This record gives sequence, C-alpha cells and structure tokens, in this order.
Amino acid sequence: MNKPLVGIGACLLGQPVRYNGDGKKKNKYIEALKDLVEYKSLCPELGIGLGVPRPIIRLVGDLSKERLTDSDTQSQNYRSELEQYTVKEISKLAGISGYILVKDSPSCGYQRVKRYDENGHMVGRDAQGILTQTLQKLDPLLPLEEDGRLNDPALRENFIQRVFAYHHWKNFLASEPGFSDLLDFWSSYKYQVMAHHIVSYRELGQMLSDATAQPFNDLLKNFGTLFMQALSHIPSRKSHVNVIDHMRGYLKNKLNKNQKRELQNLVEQYRNGIVPLIVPITLLKHFFMEHQHSYIERQVYLQPYPESLGLRNLV
Repeated sequence: MNKPLVGIGACLLGQPVRYNGDGKKKNKYIEALKDLVEYKSLCPELGIGLGVPRPIIRLVGDLSKERLTDSDTQSQNYRSELEQYTVKEISKLAGISGYILVKDSPSCGYQRVKRYDENGHMVGRDAQGILTQTLQKLDPLLPLEEDGRLNDPALRENFIQRVFAYHHWKNFLASEPGFSDLLDFWSSYKYQVMAHHIVSYRELGQMLSDATAQPFNDLLKNFGTLFMQALSHIPSRKSHVNVIDHMRGYLKNKLNKNQKRELQNLVEQYRNGIVPLIVPITLLKHFFMEHQHSYIERQVYLQPYPESLGLRNLV
C-alpha cells in the first residue's frame, strides 16, 4: 500500500509560521514518522491571510460557539474563515488517515485550549481549536492527536496504530469490496480489535453474522465506524494477555514443555509489568515462524505498523 497521508501543523515541521515568526521545537516522534507516512503541512492562520508576525489570537465566548479573535481588540471573528479554509484544504486530501495537531493552539489545539470571556479573563482550559472542531465534523473517524500527547507511549502507540488501520480501511474501500472481502478484512483484524475493546469485537462479529439485515453500503459504513471506534480504546495488559492466550492456543500441540514454559513465563512477566509487550510478542512470532498457520499469519495484531518504530518496546 502507499504511505498513510497525515495532516500536520506546519510549525511542527519547523516551518517559521507561528505568530512570532518561529517554528516549534522538533518532536522526535514526529521526526521518526517522516519516512513512514506522507506529511501534509497546514497553517490555518497563515492560510486565512494572517501574516507573520501577527497578533496573538484566542478563543472567546461559550464552548462550541467561541469566536476566534485577536487578543488585543477582539474586533474581528476569524472563526468562519478558518472553518472554510479547513473544509477547502481537507477536501483536497481524500486519503488522509490522521492529523497531528498543535498543543494549546486556538486554531489547531486538540484539547484543553484556553478560553476567555469578553473582558479578556480566562474562564477555562476546556476548548478545542477551530480547525480541530471542523476536522471532527468532516470526518468523525479521523485519528487525531497533538504533539504534546505524543510524548505519552500509550497515546502515541494508539494514534499511530489507528493511522495505519484507517489507511488500510480507506484502501480497502477504494478496492470496491464485496461481502467476502469484508469478511477477509475482519478476519485479519479480529485479534487487534479484541485487544482494544472486547465489546466492539463481539458487536462487529454479530454485525457480520446479520449482514443481510441492511444494504451492503450501510454495512460497510457501520462496520467502519465501529471498527475505528473500537481501536480508539487504549488496550490494557489484561486485554493483551487475553489475545496472546488465544493465539498461543494454536501452538498447543506444536511446542514442547520447555517452549510452553518459556512463553508462559514471558506472558506472566508482561502481565506483571516486568517486560514490555514486544517481548512475548517476539517469542510468539518466532514460534509461528517455525509452526506456520495461515490464519495467524494474517493477523494485523502481530505487526500493526512498521516494526522500526519500536512502539511496543514501551507499552
């Protein structure tokens, strides 16, 4: 497949587009993705004609109805312009599979953005940037994360996992699939979804077993929605152990006692937080290389994104 297309704030790539003419300090996790995704950088404030340098802008008013104004005079509301800019630019990116937002930005912040009243007093850190709000309206399934939260290993791993899954889903839809193709797609993601949200795992299975209850296009839409919602849940150690236990069941009659004991010990060490997830997964993959199984070979769970990212070394 082609690389996932990921939108990103231009300042996060070091471009000098911030209000003071600076770029942001480079984030090593954003840099690590450069060769594995295709970045499309946007600066909405520059895009609507605000220059560099420019007055600081802020969100003013009630939640979801905030005005986007300059902090000095609050005389002009840029909200509509920024919404229109976002719609126009994102409409050019049909294959976009994720977006990296800018911490604390009134245009591009993901969460906890400062909000002010008409007198200039801060009334909360409870808002989202206008671009972010517009992105969520345009595509509620689009994986979003901001640069600051990428420093958290679990959030980073989950975001990147969802980016590659959404990219896969969009490529799948573009192939004009039939029902058997959808079953194959689901088959490859079963354990991945099980690790994230067992309730959704069961609901997706039931949805496919009742496939004739709705037109196929509706089935695709509803499946895609629940699929991406399931992956938005952060897996627990318990849920990963559950998946590993299911998978090693296929090795039940293949491994000798010492191999079984070795795998069991590593699973228990992971369960107790002594080793990261990559340790039992690596041994599991090794055993399946020796004892190949066509169903397991297709499981995205074993490698949901390029191994070079090393994300499972920290979760």
